[in-house]
Amino acid sequence: MSVADSLSSPRLPGRQPQVWGRIPQRNKNFTGREELLERLHDTIGSDVTAVVPHALHGFGGVGKTQVTIEYAYRYGHEYDLVWWIPADQPILVRSALAALAPHLGLPNATATGIEDAVTAVLDALRRGKPYEKWLLIFDNADRPEDIQDVLPHGPGHVLITSRNHAWQGVVDTVAVDVFTREESIEFLRKRAPRTFTVEDADRLAEELGDLPLALEQAGALQAETAMSVDEYLRLLKERATQLLDANKAADYPLSVTAAWSLSVAQIAQRLPEALELLHCCAFFGPEPIPRDVFSMLPEEFAADSRLARLLADPILLSKTIRELGRFALVRIDSESRTLQVHRLVQALLRAELTEEERRSFRHEVHLLLAAAEAPLRSEDNADWPRYAELLAHVTPAEVAVCRDERIRKFALNIVRYLYSSGQYQSARDLVQGMVTQWKSDSGDNNWLVLVGQRHLGTVLRELGDYRRSFELNRVTLDRMRHVLGRDHEETLLLSNSFGGDLRQRGDFADALKHDIESLSRHRQVFGPDHRRTARAMNNLAVDYMLLGDYAKAHELQQDAYNLQRRGVRLDKQAVLIAWTNLARVVRLRGNYFAACDIGEDAYEFGIQELGADHPWTLRTANDLSIAKRRAGQIDEAYELARQTYSRVERRFGRDHPDALAAATCLANVQRTRGELSEALELLRDSAERFARTYGRNHPFTFGSELNLALLLRVTGKATEARALNEKCLAGFDVSLSRKHPYSLTCAINLASDLAELGEVALACELGDATLEMLRDLLGAAHPLTLACATNLAIDMRALGEVRRAEELLTDTITRYERVLGPGHPDTEVARSNRRLDFDFDPPAV
Repeated sequence: MSVADSLSSPRLPGRQPQVWGRIPQRNKNFTGREELLERLHDTIGSDVTAVVPHALHGFGGVGKTQVTIEYAYRYGHEYDLVWWIPADQPILVRSALAALAPHLGLPNATATGIEDAVTAVLDALRRGKPYEKWLLIFDNADRPEDIQDVLPHGPGHVLITSRNHAWQGVVDTVAVDVFTREESIEFLRKRAPRTFTVEDADRLAEELGDLPLALEQAGALQAETAMSVDEYLRLLKERATQLLDANKAADYPLSVTAAWSLSVAQIAQRLPEALELLHCCAFFGPEPIPRDVFSMLPEEFAADSRLARLLADPILLSKTIRELGRFALVRIDSESRTLQVHRLVQALLRAELTEEERRSFRHEVHLLLAAAEAPLRSEDNADWPRYAELLAHVTPAEVAVCRDERIRKFALNIVRYLYSSGQYQSARDLVQGMVTQWKSDSGDNNWLVLVGQRHLGTVLRELGDYRRSFELNRVTLDRMRHVLGRDHEETLLLSNSFGGDLRQRGDFADALKHDIESLSRHRQVFGPDHRRTARAMNNLAVDYMLLGDYAKAHELQQDAYNLQRRGVRLDKQAVLIAWTNLARVVRLRGNYFAACDIGEDAYEFGIQELGADHPWTLRTANDLSIAKRRAGQIDEAYELARQTYSRVERRFGRDHPDALAAATCLANVQRTRGELSEALELLRDSAERFARTYGRNHPFTFGSELNLALLLRVTGKATEARALNEKCLAGFDVSLSRKHPYSLTCAINLASDLAELGEVALACELGDATLEMLRDLLGAAHPLTLACATNLAIDMRALGEVRRAEELLTDTITRYERVLGPGHPDTEVARSNRRLDFDFDPPAV
């Protein structure tokens, strides 16, 4: 049946929505709430064309989520699409929304990136294409500001559940209260039909305050033990009195506290192991706990585990988990293979323990998390979904306070997963807290404190905080050399990273010297074919590239790429880094078409393996756009540059180095397309941001000003262009020397400024000297050399040196046709005796 057919078919009870996504299982014991469901249906149904989201709010245990699940099942036949979004972790909301894309006929988020997928999904919902009748449920949303920007509008409906009354000032709300007495009685008699008379259910509901969570606990206990209601009420009264005397019920409804405590007491008698496991679950987060976390522990963890015996007995373990489920103390989801404990129950379980017991169970969770992570590799994107499951429990379990080295290593692997997957802000926040805690506990010289600082330095650099990264890594590297030794694995890893700090500061020569020594030590310690050696080789290749030795850079980069591609379990990010750098250096050597071919392959690999929004996929896209522009594929280059800039700016903001690189790329291709005012506006804005990010005297800042000067000249401001280019050339000469591609590019453009201002003799003199240096540095056939030759021929003719000009131009056009082809824009510009301009694109360093 087509989408159009589905929209025209009658929406009869029993009809299934075309799309039914992630809705939890229906509660077979759901009872009552008829008036609430009808009121909710009538209210939400009044929003036909412009939906106002509806929030179900109420304190923990009243059944907000269960009401919403029942609403989805009861009224699902009225919708073409029903989709469930867990909203208690705002960072995961976008992923859940993006997963809708393929169901709406949109590209998968892997192909477009999560942000673009979310934008497309929201637009499709707004337009009602392909489905007009849709229902999206955001479950357990805390603060309106966390999800307000992703709430869809259009012909469909939105439901939100929340404990936060702040939603009342934002959307229409429906309060969810405790059961009515009739509902309580009906629920209990359905839950344990052979136990409760109407009178007994009424008495029990009175004692439990009609709170659904408490009734669920009581009903489950009655169903499992067949205890008489009189006995249950007697125990409930005694338990409540004890809890009140102990002052434990202050923060929780007494009904839940008392009912829960009776269930716990019964299960402790029936199966003591179940109580141990339940207490352990109380120190995970309230998110679903992967069932596989409760597996037989490796020897290194089992010796310290209080659950080791239980976990080593799969029959007893399965029985224990099922028993907890029967008593409604855990929720078992067989489809996702997870366990979940209500956050209120978790709090009660923790509250009944001594401080020593809390520490013990908390450490048990640490051991289970670390053991579950042990087989994983944080750099392997295939393992990232498992890491995401574990991440949800790291902060609630207070992993940072643990002094066990095994747990600290696990915590650092979580940080590495975060920044390997491009989640830099989350990685920074997590590792900063860890380092602060560990320093307080273990001192500045603890080796894992130093490793934590290495990770923090990496994240700071990726976020563009170069000054903090440099200072932190400089201090940490000195301390590592003193505490661990110069050839320790961690010292070498940081040493390799520190070369990036030097490059970001513009200290290219110092970075080269540093990385030559680093590569030598890597080869001695790890061996010549190790992937870590390949990373050091890659960094050294970048140094040579930045210093203009493209041949040496190409040789090293090719070797680094080949080393990274060896083996079965690849480090996908390291492969993409080497691949992108290889495409870049091929382009810098003037082989634009080969750079496009390599770059296309690398970009497809990045999208498939890391995702379209991963920082290194975006850097690859930016470089590919530059290669396409150089190759004359202007429209393709423009579209790629536009998309990349939009994604990077949205993700990191306009001051981030990647955003500056993407803005430069976009402005350069806008200029090529003749969109001069747009390009000029973007470059003016970027130039000041470059100075703030890199410093006034950084080569990249001069490069951004070089681009601005070029646009000033082509928009009729040759005098301003000349002054700016003279400043840039002087800066390049000091920081890099004249015999550098950046300096020589600037000299080519300055010669054009001079010619435009009528100072042709000076232009010719500068162009002649520049051409000689370019031939020595890059070769006579390099496109930059040919551009300089073309401009020089024009200036020679203007000075009356017609024969020399014709000879030079004829030779240049012949080389252009051989290198770029007769139809390339640069070839045609040279053939028509027009000037060529070259611009600057900052590389990822």
